[in-house]
Amino acid sequence: MSSTLIRELAFAGGVLRRRPFQCLVQVTNRCNMQCSFCDFWPNGAPPSEELSLAEWRDVARQLAGLGRCVVSVEGGEPFVRPDLVEIVRAFAARHLPLLFTNGWYVDAAAARALFDAGLVQAGVSIDFPDAARHDAQRGLPGAFTRAWRAVEAFRDAAPRGGRQVHVMTVVMDDNAHDLDALFAQSAARKVGHSITLLSRAGFRRTPARRLPAPGVGDALAALWRRHPHVRTFRDYVAGIDPFLAGAALADCHAGVQSFNIDHVGNVAPCIEKIDRVAGNVRREPLAAIHARLLERKDAAGCQACWTACRGFGQALGGGGTWRAWRDLAARMRSA
Repeated sequence: MSSTLIRELAFAGGVLRRRPFQCLVQVTNRCNMQCSFCDFWPNGAPPSEELSLAEWRDVARQLAGLGRCVVSVEGGEPFVRPDLVEIVRAFAARHLPLLFTNGWYVDAAAARALFDAGLVQAGVSIDFPDAARHDAQRGLPGAFTRAWRAVEAFRDAAPRGGRQVHVMTVVMDDNAHDLDALFAQSAARKVGHSITLLSRAGFRRTPARRLPAPGVGDALAALWRRHPHVRTFRDYVAGIDPFLAGAALADCHAGVQSFNIDHVGNVAPCIEKIDRVAGNVRREPLAAIHARLLERKDAAGCQACWTACRGFGQALGGGGTWRAWRDLAARMRSA
């Protein structure tokens, strides 16, 4: 039995036992790009203030005491850390690490090293099907070309090829009509595609971009059926139009079975509420901080966002729905 399968089974068992199963970590807020919808890059901490590799190893060990998690390794841009491969290796010992990158620094050697370290899946951010708009949004000429090169480098390095690679697109007002074209581009490269709805209400989110109008969810549902490589829970897609129309969705599981750890060790219920700090891993055990999150119920009744991380938690929270388990086995699984 492969180590990845063992970790997947441990993850599934934790979901069924209603243990924490999702952890987002920002290993840095530093970034080489200046995306119009993100306010992390102007608020980066110097490397000396970020959690060290040894501290991330301890976080990975303590996290296993709560549950076996899908760990989203994010930034900023994670590749600005020279110890990124070892951070991924630390989480891969017990968890299922995913990496999200803008792709600028990815080459064949880096991609191979990450998958050799135990990376389960790599996601590269691409929001438009043309270079002009993507580069303008990222604030860096050449970003579009580098992103697609990164997708191909990850695909060629992954043990299971395109099953372990996907494009991540933030759905906004000005790219909602481009999704079919974007899906066609990822399909042509034989990789997956994931989407997340723009967040405007989270802490430090900027108003530079607008949410799409209701109706994009119905269009996405049709595209989901047409494109089997789109790796998004159908329950998530079904919630997009109700959210955009102002309907109340089921309670978020953030802070219960999902939480966020930022680049300096602060633990919060989610990335949208990183100002609601429940504790810091440098000062107390992660289990004690998680217990405080359970008591505080910061996300109870929250309707501020409908992002992919909330959709993931919603689909599998409380043991998961039958449709979510079916999608997890068929669409979402990297093996």
